[in-house]
Amino acid sequence: MGKPRILIVGGVAGGANAATRARRMNEQAEIVVFEAGEHVSFANCGLPYYIGGQIADRGKLFLATPAYFKSTFNIDVRTGHEVLEIDRAGRRIQVLNRATGERRWESYDKLILSPGASPIVPPWDGVASENVFTLRDVADTDRIKSYVDGQGPRRAVVIGAGYIGLEMVEALVERGLAVTVVEQQPQILPLLDAEIAAEIEAVLRKRGVELHLARTVERLTVRDGRVTQVHLAAHPETLKSDRLEAGPTQTDRLEAGPTRASLPADLVLLAMGVRPNVKLAASAGLTIGASGAIAVNEYSQTSDPDIYAVGDAAEVRHVVLGRSVRVPLAGPANRNGRLAGEHAVTGRSARATPVAGTAIVGVFGKAAAATGLSVRAAEQAGYHVGWSYAIRGHHVGYYPGAEQMILKLVYERRTRRVLGAQAVGGAGVDKRIDVVATVLHFGGTIDDLAGLDLAYAPQFGAAKDPVHIAAFVAQNEKDGLIRQRGVGEPPTDGQLIDVRSEQEVAAGARPGAVNVPLHTLRGRLDEFYRDRPVYVYCGVGQRAYNAARILVQHGFQDVWNLAGGTTLQMRT
Repeated sequence: MGKPRILIVGGVAGGANAATRARRMNEQAEIVVFEAGEHVSFANCGLPYYIGGQIADRGKLFLATPAYFKSTFNIDVRTGHEVLEIDRAGRRIQVLNRATGERRWESYDKLILSPGASPIVPPWDGVASENVFTLRDVADTDRIKSYVDGQGPRRAVVIGAGYIGLEMVEALVERGLAVTVVEQQPQILPLLDAEIAAEIEAVLRKRGVELHLARTVERLTVRDGRVTQVHLAAHPETLKSDRLEAGPTQTDRLEAGPTRASLPADLVLLAMGVRPNVKLAASAGLTIGASGAIAVNEYSQTSDPDIYAVGDAAEVRHVVLGRSVRVPLAGPANRNGRLAGEHAVTGRSARATPVAGTAIVGVFGKAAAATGLSVRAAEQAGYHVGWSYAIRGHHVGYYPGAEQMILKLVYERRTRRVLGAQAVGGAGVDKRIDVVATVLHFGGTIDDLAGLDLAYAPQFGAAKDPVHIAAFVAQNEKDGLIRQRGVGEPPTDGQLIDVRSEQEVAAGARPGAVNVPLHTLRGRLDEFYRDRPVYVYCGVGQRAYNAARILVQHGFQDVWNLAGGTTLQMRT
């Protein structure tokens, strides 16, 4: 392409990767990056950990400076420059120098938009108070840390329980604050299925975090320029009825008293999600997709082929759904920015890879991760959904240090295609989710997953990995070897058999269950009716599966395994 002039709006993941890839592919191109903020490339995923103290050196947050871009890549980075308008006919943009107030037009051959997204800020009275914060960039981080360091707040209210909200809950607890979480959905981490999210809820409660679930904020009380109370609206009964509990919660306690609540607050963090910054693109007449982000093709080109869009403001294609969605995650932003930069200067590149929305969050030593679709999302998309659990240690039990994880696999019953997975636990959660994400990428089935040749040594895993176990259970269920009742689907009639040991049962069992330890089952079959439903359960599901196979092959006609055993089923 000779010496094209490439202008890039926004830095960080998408814009910075586009700029550097463009340079590597075309040494002659003129590349200019306009960044409205002070910093062009920073580790936004690391911001909560600087506030919490895990990252002590603020300088570690900065991945590259304008000087570095110039000296290493010969890229002109102009921070503090806001792009106000795109003139598509004239192939130029209007840029405001925030420091001087000067406005000027800059011409382009190709334009790459990476304007990111902005935190959702409701129009509440008092939301602009000095102790109400969002977390999106370094400036936000500095304000929060300065306030915590200088003002010594004791009580924080975090509104929103997604990934950023929970990371900030951990950071604030580590700084010594008493933290309360408000979430409008009946669970934290709404992208996960409820029984998986409940594991992290239990961790939060253990650390003293109060959870107000299925609640919304009605108003704020402000005194002397600061919010002092967050007032919750009446509890919505429709959401409360769907709640899966791990024990009595703050929600339950509120219902025992007034239907409204007032939460004292010295600091309020809004973590209610983000909206893509599409105003510039929309004003230029570029197509905005159904998701609310900028519509692009497989090369990240917008409806104007000379203009690209990447990052949180642009749509991506979902690997399972097969349609364009909005996934504001760093991984797709980095990868698609790189491809857009190459295409802009050469006219060719690989196609953008569909995404699965793979993500992970760590909370007080536990991790929750997901890829693809949850059961709820798959059903909403119209799939005939199957699911299975593997509840295992992250490596073999005989080697010291095994940490339990719960892996949930979601698949399409008709085709056996894997649709997604979720996992929660300690070590090894990321590994299993990444394996399933890879299978999703290639459109694999539960049979593919069951046959994967994974690395094994006692300190790393097991010869039958949790990934294999989840796939085996799915195969057994799909092939008619077992029938399962899910969490929240307790048996309402029939015979209930607990096949755990007597010692395990003494610590707690389901009401009405008959204890028949697995090794004694064959000798006690005549105690039960073969023509009535039988429900079997154990601690995690393995012994119950073995028991179900015994019962079926001895003439019992209607046998069910309570999936997940007491680990999951005893919550209901």
